[in-house]
Amino acid sequence: MMPNLRNILCSTLLMTLPLLCHITSLQADEETPLRIICFGAHPDDAEYKNGGTAALWAQQGHKVKLVSVTNGDIGHFEMAGGTLAQRRAAEAKAAAKILGVESEVLDIHDGELLPTLENRKKIVKLIREWNADLVISHRPWDYHPDHRYVGVLVQDAAFMVTVPYFCPDIPRLNKNPVFMYSSDGFQKPYPFRPDVVVAVDNVFDQKLKAVAQLVSQSLEGGAGGSPERAAKVPPADPPELRIEYLRPAWSRRQSSEANKYRTELINIYGEEVGKQVKFAESFELCEYGSRPNKTMLLKLFPIEASIPVADKNK
Repeated sequence: MMPNLRNILCSTLLMTLPLLCHITSLQADEETPLRIICFGAHPDDAEYKNGGTAALWAQQGHKVKLVSVTNGDIGHFEMAGGTLAQRRAAEAKAAAKILGVESEVLDIHDGELLPTLENRKKIVKLIREWNADLVISHRPWDYHPDHRYVGVLVQDAAFMVTVPYFCPDIPRLNKNPVFMYSSDGFQKPYPFRPDVVVAVDNVFDQKLKAVAQLVSQSLEGGAGGSPERAAKVPPADPPELRIEYLRPAWSRRQSSEANKYRTELINIYGEEVGKQVKFAESFELCEYGSRPNKTMLLKLFPIEASIPVADKNK
């Protein structure tokens, strides 16, 4: 009987090993920090759209990079050129420091971005160098041509990041990342439809502090600003003055997103928590990257960490 028992145990162990290896692999994947790269057209776009979720990722030990594809050198009502580009790069760097992420601003003129082969290669190289698991950008339907072309360029980078002899000087990615869009309000050719909505209540003040660093845009109004608007900006010290100055507008902005996608918040967080979320950021899956199922997609986002603190304590 003993040899038979030994054979049965050996057979059972052999059948179990693949499952154990799979579980171990999943655990290892969950313990490995995610690498997320977010593309915006100008040195404020990625911060505005993804700043809260980026801060949550960073708190969980994940690696996040915010990239501005243009230098923003005409994005102000009374200054332009290299001086403005340097100013905006410094603002983006200061915001990134508060969020706990990295920042990079490409030296492409504001308003002049085109979906060229040269620019496609730049985006592919950035994604490969970051070894991205998740890539976020504008949708290619937007009011600003730079926004639209960032969407096109990032879409065009999907799949190409895995092709060995496209930009062969940078090793290809072995797997196509998940590509997603940040939210917008445009209706044609089809409206934004979120696959993930993240509560940012816990990091709302942190995001406000980061947004307050983008003085030329969030406070002075950028290209649509005016001397009258700039004159109303509170002094930089104490910094709380500027944060409180921004709070009403940003509360409306982020609460509007939460209210618009309340059903999705309830589906993700459950009814009790989902109904209580005040502020949110949302993301739509792009079909050109990897397409995980809903469960795996949500694992890429800091859902548990984003449950509002009051609800966690219940």
